[in-house]
Amino acid sequence: MQNDVPFNEVIRRVAREIAAGRESADRTFGLATLYDLTADRLVRFSVSITRRQHDAEDAVSTAMVKVASRPNLLVDADRPWHYLLRMVRNESLVILRTRSRWSAIGSIADRLIGRSTDVVAQDDENRLVWQALASLPAPQSEVVVLKIWEQLTFAEIASVLQITPSTAASRYRYALEKLSGRLATVSGFGQCVSAVSPDEVSEAAR
Repeated sequence: MQNDVPFNEVIRRVAREIAAGRESADRTFGLATLYDLTADRLVRFSVSITRRQHDAEDAVSTAMVKVASRPNLLVDADRPWHYLLRMVRNESLVILRTRSRWSAIGSIADRLIGRSTDVVAQDDENRLVWQALASLPAPQSEVVVLKIWEQLTFAEIASVLQITPSTAASRYRYALEKLSGRLATVSGFGQCVSAVSPDEVSEAAR
């Protein structure tokens, strides 16, 4: 996200406050601040991988616990926000690996009903978007979330997911092809998609 440099610095500053906290209350306050700043966005990203709201919340909570014990992970990172996204992705993948096959399939309803999911799906159009995203393979849906909602470049997405920019662009292109028919009537999503030119995708895929 080109305009995300200030947000990266906000995350770094909060991480420094956590690291510098001499009292437990100071560290707790710093962690609460970090949670307020990032939780909704992190859960939204994790849901694109786990397909379940409660698993996404668990992944975010686990990542936060690690930050609480080792805040310098974020302090020392080149881009703390991207590093935190990668931490949450790793925890989400751990949850997937430990889940049984039948529960891994999940249901779309697990994603669309629930206390916190309403944050990202408050009306019918948003529910259509998340239903469509749920139909995609996780490697494609996570790229869509990072590209459209987090507005990361393909190079930044590649860094978070530890893949090449061309792979990120390819997954994004295939995802858009699958989503285009389903979401043709969803104006908000259509505007986000149309804002990304085919040339940008093609350039990254070279």
